[in-house]
Amino acid sequence: MTAEIRHHTVQTNGIAMHVAEAGGGFPVVMIHGFPELWYSWRHQLTALAAAGFRAIAPDMRGYGETDAPADFRTYRSSSICADIAGLLDALEIEKAVIVGHDWGGYHIWQFALRYPERTERLIGLNTPHGGPAGDKPTTQVLHELFGEGDRGYYILYFQEPGQAEAVWMSDVRGNLAKMFHRWDRGDDLWTWGTLGGDGSGLFTKLAPGGCFLSDEELDYYARSFERTGFTGGLNWYRAIDLNWEDARAIADPVIRIPTLMITAENDTILRPEQAQPMRQWIPDLRIAHIEKCSHWTQQERPAEVNALMLEFLGR
Repeated sequence: MTAEIRHHTVQTNGIAMHVAEAGGGFPVVMIHGFPELWYSWRHQLTALAAAGFRAIAPDMRGYGETDAPADFRTYRSSSICADIAGLLDALEIEKAVIVGHDWGGYHIWQFALRYPERTERLIGLNTPHGGPAGDKPTTQVLHELFGEGDRGYYILYFQEPGQAEAVWMSDVRGNLAKMFHRWDRGDDLWTWGTLGGDGSGLFTKLAPGGCFLSDEELDYYARSFERTGFTGGLNWYRAIDLNWEDARAIADPVIRIPTLMITAENDTILRPEQAQPMRQWIPDLRIAHIEKCSHWTQQERPAEVNALMLEFLGR
């Protein structure tokens, strides 16, 4: 029998947050990325619940049925981590396993550094822990790598309010279908990330076909983003230099918590080899690798991800 997914709203850090839950037992909190929702963890919610865990997946700040403050500065890492801590408080959870993918993956490392006493174990998907912050703001580093202006790399393109929103909203369902491409179209993510490779635009060089989501799954995402728009998710990118400032304030970048890092062979932006340096910052680290998988790991390869998570949590 498939576990029932329950939905409710909690108050955390000044916002109302929509939460999906399944099962009971030790809590596992899963943090999604862009452009995703709680729904990106649908396969893990039921699998963890069936294994005896309390699986929890919120819509994060700016997404889905959770509040989306207008000020991009409220999307900085310290605020996102406070949202997670407040979620634990609202659910009367002292300590949890924290899981994250994409932007969620970035913030679970920051959460563990700020709230180690609330973190039982960590599971990161695709996004590596980069260690201590460097001496340059992130956007400056990206300009040095991809050129001045905003047409070299998607994060720079996202900085201008309204610019990326107009592109995404021009064809919500069609653009999401191009975003969620399966592993054999993994190179499309790099083409997207570099605006066609020539600055022409996010989706101009991406052919249709190749989406691994079912029509029903794609419809769920499309309905949500057609209602909310993309500004909430894009504000996470607009706070990226504030994240750098927040990270510079952390004196000790070492995470002393048992951690599983899952990489994907065909993720062309968060490449598997980027996880190897994590060992110097996370002493108790296990790295697992999934072949024939692009960036959307927990959705494209749910059986493999679920098995890895349950084996790690069962130790």
